[in-house]
Amino acid sequence: MTAMESPQTTSIQTQRFGEVTFEANDLIEFPWGLPGFAHLRRFLALTLDEQPNFLWLQSADDPTVALPAADPWQMFPDYEPKLPAYATAALELRNPDDFSLLCVVVVTKDAREMTMNLLAPIVINLKSRRARQVMLENSGYSVRRPVPRTAESAVAPG
Repeated sequence: MTAMESPQTTSIQTQRFGEVTFEANDLIEFPWGLPGFAHLRRFLALTLDEQPNFLWLQSADDPTVALPAADPWQMFPDYEPKLPAYATAALELRNPDDFSLLCVVVVTKDAREMTMNLLAPIVINLKSRRARQVMLENSGYSVRRPVPRTAESAVAPG
């Protein structure tokens, strides 16, 4: 244990953010994993002052994995996802105040385009801190919906 740690805190050395210290109750558990990262189950939600519209899901299991995400309503106010019954049951969602919804953001290598996955939002039970990426059935949403330039942060994740 380092001098900065207490019995309740843990530190990890991440590739993108350097050393991150957190408490166990800061973790978000993905019992079903994430597509492409099925073996990673524990993530932290990190925010950066210079990227106020974005949040990073930093893996606590693999310090090289961090996924940019955002509140979809900040960029698409008309977003109306209909969560499938299996998701509300699996995450034990009782009312709208019990959960939060994020969408993964993808930035092209040259940072010219940013897209958001509106088809498969990440649903987080705020009480249990369990989460799942959920496919919206028959929604018509895209996994790569271009983010309007007016909605982009001055500094996009990259």
